[in-house]
Amino acid sequence: MSAPERIPPRSVTTAELLAQGELKVRGQIREASNAVLYCTVSYEGRDAYCVYKPVAGERPLWDFPDGTLAQREVAAYEVSEATGWGLVPTTVLRDGPYGEGMCQLWVEASPEDDGAGLLALVDDEEPAEGWKAIGFAEVGEGRTALLVHADDTRLRRLAVLDAVINNADRKGGHLLPTGEGRLYGIDHGVTFNADNKLRTLLWGWAGEPLTPEAVDVLTSLRDGLASGAPLATRLAELITTAEIDATRDRVEAMLASGKHPEPGGEWPAIPWPPV
Repeated sequence: MSAPERIPPRSVTTAELLAQGELKVRGQIREASNAVLYCTVSYEGRDAYCVYKPVAGERPLWDFPDGTLAQREVAAYEVSEATGWGLVPTTVLRDGPYGEGMCQLWVEASPEDDGAGLLALVDDEEPAEGWKAIGFAEVGEGRTALLVHADDTRLRRLAVLDAVINNADRKGGHLLPTGEGRLYGIDHGVTFNADNKLRTLLWGWAGEPLTPEAVDVLTSLRDGLASGAPLATRLAELITTAEIDATRDRVEAMLASGKHPEPGGEWPAIPWPPV
């Protein structure tokens, strides 16, 4: 009699781990403006580090409804996944030690490249080859320097994503390059406002034609945002109908122009502080 066939254990997905695992708080990230807790999460033999941002720890903002930042973080992840670019770490909404909140996989930035290779201040009037100009910045003692970012495909994809989700706070410290060559963006609580609030350091391509890849992605997003489509249905659980409509409008506007958006003028274009 032959032995019964052994069924290999099921592989736990990162989303399942974050959503269903046991969450233990290990510390607090003090520099953040809202409550950001550094945690471990464990589920069916798999463990990971993560960030947990409870809704109860969100600071009220005048231009965003109270208690909605965690949902916006999850919505940004959902749109990122729909692009196929994977620019936002896995993010879920779940209950935790301090109530409902956002839980996001911890990404360890490469110590060899903490973002210095992506942003720089230079004493030149024009950016060097391989760099794009953001604008001039005061650096003290009456001096100004040119703020630049790398002409990097990963950053350009992120600039498109930020335009879609209307990111009001894309700072240098929100860029996490990894040792494997990946780039992640984090901190997407102030996104999806129905009004134009795009504030970013990634203005280097403003007014330039979108890449064919970006046009394909935006076309796919347009389909995914159609009423009743899976992405639109998922976003309806996280943001308002008006905000979904505004997201559709931004995608349509980019496809119609064929260009990266430019600063609108009605809102500061660059976040402060920029890092």
